[in-house]
Amino acid sequence: MRAKPVVIGVAGGSGSGKTSVTKAIYDRFQGHSILMIEQDSYYRDQSHLPFEERLLTNYDHPLAFDNDLLIDHLEQLINYIPINKPVYDYSLHTRSNEVIRVEPKDVIILEGILVLEDERLRDLMDIKLFVDTDADLRIIRRIQRDIQERGRSIDSVIDQYIHVVRPMHNQFIEPTKRYADVIIPEGGQNYVAIDLMVTKIQTILEQKSFL
Repeated sequence: MRAKPVVIGVAGGSGSGKTSVTKAIYDRFQGHSILMIEQDSYYRDQSHLPFEERLLTNYDHPLAFDNDLLIDHLEQLINYIPINKPVYDYSLHTRSNEVIRVEPKDVIILEGILVLEDERLRDLMDIKLFVDTDADLRIIRRIQRDIQERGRSIDSVIDQYIHVVRPMHNQFIEPTKRYADVIIPEGGQNYVAIDLMVTKIQTILEQKSFL
């Protein structure tokens, strides 16, 4: 019987560097059987709501995510069954009609701000990581990203951070740190922690006779 895939959860606040950590780990295993799943792909479908209501969506709240679908898809991948991953359309603030076919792999990295918030998701993980970065660095990175990549004004980014991102981080994201097996300070710049994680994953894979 084929061994269960290794499932790694990578959480952390917006701008913490969790995507950089995920990509760094992924890149180390290029050529091997590995895939990444972004929690952002699983924002709830809102096509039944008027556009004006969709604009009010709080994307940093646990209820913004369709964890039931995410869990169902993870369980399928764990059983080596392909999935059709949803695609979220941020311009319409709802799920698009497109899907991405994802084939099962021996290592699954699940990345997102709240992947450690749901106990059902945590129970599917072999390794749980939390990328812990100071708030001042997180807001600077978010300002740079939203202005450069999303065309937003600095005032709108700061207003959203103060009224939505910061309170949601303190209420929902920061508390999930206690569930992490490993806490990685400073995100993708922490090469020592990334090297340790890569070594750990390699050990697990060798034990499962994947490599």
